[in-house]
Amino acid sequence: MKRANLDEIFAFMSVVDAGSFVAGGRTLGLTRSAAGKSLARLESRLGVRLLNRTTRHVSLTDEGRVFYENCLQVLAALDEAEASVGQHTGTPRGVLRLTVPGAFGRLWVLPLLREYLRRWPDVQVEVSFSDRVADVIEEGYDLAVRINASHADTRLVSRLVAEFRAILCAAPSYLEARGVPERVEDLAAHDCLFFSSRARRQRWRLREKGGAWVAVEGRSRLRLDSGEALRDAAVAGMGIAFLPGFLVDPELARGRLAALLPSCETGTVRITALYPSKSYLPAKVRRFIDLMVETWNPPSR
Repeated sequence: MKRANLDEIFAFMSVVDAGSFVAGGRTLGLTRSAAGKSLARLESRLGVRLLNRTTRHVSLTDEGRVFYENCLQVLAALDEAEASVGQHTGTPRGVLRLTVPGAFGRLWVLPLLREYLRRWPDVQVEVSFSDRVADVIEEGYDLAVRINASHADTRLVSRLVAEFRAILCAAPSYLEARGVPERVEDLAAHDCLFFSSRARRQRWRLREKGGAWVAVEGRSRLRLDSGEALRDAAVAGMGIAFLPGFLVDPELARGRLAALLPSCETGTVRITALYPSKSYLPAKVRRFIDLMVETWNPPSR
């Protein structure tokens, strides 16, 4: 593609982003007239009108919207090209796209992003906060942070970045009404709050001293797909929950939840980073994984 054609495309995108020919042209060091002529040449070459113009503002036509979105994808690809070069220099560049669990993401990943962006000013970050298990490859993510992930996708590489203790707990109001379980088998008579989604269902495993690991099959009248919702349901006295310390430690300290079966081993909640298997790992991804391990490992909280 000729350099002149690229200049016209950049002028078009600047006008769209700025909302006017004056502001868009100023971004590229162009006058309003020069920006307008550049857009006219682009429209003439493409044979379509990209923008609707009035004296006060501009707006995208249907064809213009499609063209603009395709241009954004091209720029994203260029960011990836820069990131691949940055791999050899160790300098992260481009856009880092993350998918993280809702509660864990807000409590632990978001504070980490402040340090990451401070260290690497050439990186931009896009984050999806959701307990939904996204398809990393199909949805174009660079990295997924998962809780107790079953790594069955051979397209992905997995790395443990943190571990937290799991805690069996319930509200004092629930325990007053239903009694305190003394042994693992007592849980069969209680309302248990399980995490459940289309992709997976939580399984509780406990071990009494000197015994074997036991899968808990308590009554499950309420299943939720959010860790925060499970915690809030437990605080409201709706049943017993089995959650990582990062979610329930504050409620335990306030007395809104009480830990159960203290003599039992509960295992740990494993936090893993999953990323597409490639011949090289982009610096933007590698540095973020390194920062997670540096900051969280070994937390065992």
